Amino acid sequence: MECNPDDITPDYAQVIGELPINRVSMGAQTFSDERLRFLHRRHTSSQVREAVDLLRKNGIQNISIDLMFGFPGETLQDWEQDIHDALALDVEHLSAYSLMIEEGTELYQRYGDAGVREYENSKEELEREMYELLIDQLTAAGYEHYEISNFAKNGFRSRHNSSYWNDTPYIGIGAAAHSYSPPALHPQGLGKRSWNVADISQYIEGMKQGKRVFEEETIDADTHYNDLVTVALRTREGLDLSILSEKHRTYAIKNARRFINDGLLELTDNRLHLTRGGLFVSDMIMTELMNC
Repeated sequence: MECNPDDITPDYAQVIGELPINRVSMGAQTFSDERLRFLHRRHTSSQVREAVDLLRKNGIQNISIDLMFGFPGETLQDWEQDIHDALALDVEHLSAYSLMIEEGTELYQRYGDAGVREYENSKEELEREMYELLIDQLTAAGYEHYEISNFAKNGFRSRHNSSYWNDTPYIGIGAAAHSYSPPALHPQGLGKRSWNVADISQYIEGMKQGKRVFEEETIDADTHYNDLVTVALRTREGLDLSILSEKHRTYAIKNARRFINDGLLELTDNRLHLTRGGLFVSDMIMTELMNC
């Protein structure tokens, strides 16, 4: 279950504890009330702590929180304090992302084109230091860095997200939900990705008539290879070359060679995976390995 910290009232936490829910994920983002106001978040930092405490008291023993770094004006010391506050909660899972000011959002409008460019250009080296600090502190505290942005205590990897990264088929239920079926499950070797209509009224009407209202796309071999590159390389285990066709395996190794030589990729037990240095240029590496 995903929620905001201010959603977790005593009554609501009790209801969650009585339902067949075994994991709760919350968007804490930061433990600075000033930065929370900058994001226009409803909750306060104290409500994050209160929410974790209420969930624990109601039997939830698998809690994940999201953190964000790279705020305008945020220092390395500010981020270190956020990490310290997060570790004090002793949650089972942490996800951390750098702040991106996306075009069309209220933040983008607040800064304007020039302001966003200046912000993005000024934070690159600091964000690298913040990410390095995150990895060092969380791994020292016993968390496994199992995906670029995700850390888990032993046995608490996100099974939901891991299904995307590991090419596992899944069924989405509800309006706007996505489903995925990999090529291996189809005799023609073409996978399928589909998504239900987002309009709730239209979705309900379709269900009443026994019809699934959805759109669908076919995934050919090259598209599937590209998908594997962009998701599997994000994980600690990396891209399993043994599941690739000979054509795509040869292509991947050929394009990976220079990154292996530069110490950004490693080939271990027939798997390509990012080194620590490769984490910082992962998008570039994935682009070069994709069969465009």
